Amino acid sequence: MINLKGKPFYLNDDDIKWIEVVKDRLTIKEKISQLFCLIAYSAEEDYLKYLANDLKIGGIMCRVMSVEEMCKTVEVLQKNSDIPFLISANLETGGAGVCLTGTKLGSEMSIAACNNKNMAKRLGEVCGKEGSVLGVNWAFAPIVDIDYNFRNPITNTRTFGSNKEIVKEFGLEYIKEIQKYGIAACAKHFPGDGVDERDQHLVTSINSLSCEEWDNSYGSIYKTVIDAGVKTVMVGHIMLPSYSKKYNDKIKDEEILPATLSYEIVTKLLKEKLGFNGLVITDSTTMAGLNIAMPRHDLVPLTIASGCDMFLFTKNLEEDFNYMYEGYQKGIITEERLNDAVTKILALKASLGLHKKNNLPDYKNIDKTIGCKEFQNIAKEVAENSITLVKNKENILPITPKKYKRILFYSLESSAGNMGFSVAVGANNKLMEKLKQAGFEVTLFTPKSGFEGTMISAEEIKNNYDLIIYSANLATKSNQTIVRIEWCEPMGANVPIYMTSIPTIFISLENPYHLLDVPRVKTYINTYCSSDIVLDSLVDKLLGKSEFKGTSPVDAFCGKWDTRL
Repeated sequence: MINLKGKPFYLNDDDIKWIEVVKDRLTIKEKISQLFCLIAYSAEEDYLKYLANDLKIGGIMCRVMSVEEMCKTVEVLQKNSDIPFLISANLETGGAGVCLTGTKLGSEMSIAACNNKNMAKRLGEVCGKEGSVLGVNWAFAPIVDIDYNFRNPITNTRTFGSNKEIVKEFGLEYIKEIQKYGIAACAKHFPGDGVDERDQHLVTSINSLSCEEWDNSYGSIYKTVIDAGVKTVMVGHIMLPSYSKKYNDKIKDEEILPATLSYEIVTKLLKEKLGFNGLVITDSTTMAGLNIAMPRHDLVPLTIASGCDMFLFTKNLEEDFNYMYEGYQKGIITEERLNDAVTKILALKASLGLHKKNNLPDYKNIDKTIGCKEFQNIAKEVAENSITLVKNKENILPITPKKYKRILFYSLESSAGNMGFSVAVGANNKLMEKLKQAGFEVTLFTPKSGFEGTMISAEEIKNNYDLIIYSANLATKSNQTIVRIEWCEPMGANVPIYMTSIPTIFISLENPYHLLDVPRVKTYINTYCSSDIVLDSLVDKLLGKSEFKGTSPVDAFCGKWDTRL
C-alpha cells in the first residue's frame, strides 16, 4: 500500500480525494497514457496539443530552449490538459539545463571541488528559482552516481566525484534546497553508475559491487536521500548481479536484467529494502542498455510490471503505446500495478500542489530571475573556489607577459554533438583571446604535413616560444565510449614532447582525467567546466591575480605512478 500521507508526498485528505476522483474517471487507456513522460525540443503547438489533448500523457521532459519557447511549451501543455503536467528538465548545472540564458553554475564536480557543501545548496537554489519561474516542476537531478571508474565516459564531471560521503552530502543539500521551490528532485541513476567503464546508452552496464559493498556506498547514499524525502528516483539500465541473485537465488547469469526491467532491483531493493515510497521513473527507454535485453514489445510493459511508475521517452510513439496497452491486456501489467503507478504519478502532482494552481510560468519574475546578477556572482564564486592546480612541479606560475611573452597554444577540442553534456565549443579560442588581451603573443599550433624529416624542428620551437599551453576542451558525451585525447597526424604531431625544453602548462576544461595521456606534464590544471565565467577565473589564476583553491573530488592521477612524476 502507498502511504500517501507519509514521506515523500505528505498529502492531506483533500489531496487524496482529488487523486481518487481523477483515477475513477480515467479509462484504462488514459491511465496507461499517464505512465508516459515524453520529450519536447521546441514549442511546436500542434505536437504539444496532441500530447495534452489526444494522448493525455503524464509528463514531458524539455530539452534546452529559449525562454520564449519554454514558456510557450509550458503554457500550451498546462492549458490543454485536464490533469496538470509534470514538466521536467535536466537541472544538473543550473537554469542552463532548461533555457539558453539560464545560469550555468558549474558541473556537479566543480561544485564538489569547492569543498563546501553549501555550494550544493546554492546549486539547488539556482536550479529551483530559475526552473520554477519557467514552470518546471521536476528536476532530473541530482546525479548521485559515484565516479569510481575514471574510464566511464558518462559519469565524469556530472558527478560530485569518487568520494561516497561527498556525493551523499552534496546530493542531499541539492535535494533539500530545490524541493523548497515546488520542484521534485530525482536522484539518479539507481542502482548506481560509475563502476563500469561502459556507457548504458550503448550497452547494459554493470554495477559489480557485492551486496555489502553496495550497501556501504550507493545504498547508503540512496537510503540517506530517501529518508530525507526525495520525491522521485530514476532507474538506469544497469545490472546489479549481487542483489539480483540475493533476491532470486535461482536466477542464471544470462537471466539477469538491467534494473529498469528487474523486479528484484526496483521492487525488492529500492521500494522494500530501502523503503522508497515515491515515484520511480525509467531512464530514457531509447538507450541500447535497455533495448538489447529483450524485444521491445516485451520490455515496454515489463518496466512497469517490475516496479517503475513512469516510462521515459519512446522509440516509436504509437508502437510503444500499443505495446504498453497490450501488456496490460495480457496481464503483464496487472490492474493493481497499473493503479499503483497512476496513484504515484497523481500523488507526485498533488504533493507539488499542481492540482491547486494554474502552473503557468511566472512571467512577472522571469526577467529578474533568469541569469540574474546574483546567480552570475554565485557562478563566479564556484569558479573561484573550484579550479584546481593538480600538479605544480616547475613553479612556473604565475605567468606574465614579461616572463613568458611568446606562447605556443595547442588546442584540443571536440564538438558537443547532439548529446554533449557540457562542452562549450569554441572555449579554446576564447581562452586564446583572453591571453592576448592580457598582453601575451599567442600562436596557435598547426602541424606541418608530411612525416619523418619534414616536421617542425625542436630548435624552431625553442627559439620562437617562451611557454607552451595546452587546453583540452573534451567533454563526456553519449555515443563516445572513451574520453581520451586523439592526437594529430603526422605521428602525434601535437603530443607534449617539448616539456623538458620549454615550460609547459596543460589545462583540462572539461575532463579531470587527462593526466592519463600526458603523465609527464609538470603543471596540470582542472577546471571541470568551460563557461566564460570559468575562463575568466582561470586567466586570473594563471596571472596570479587569484589563488588556486579547488580540491580534486577524484583521483586526477588515475591510479598511475608516472602521472605523479
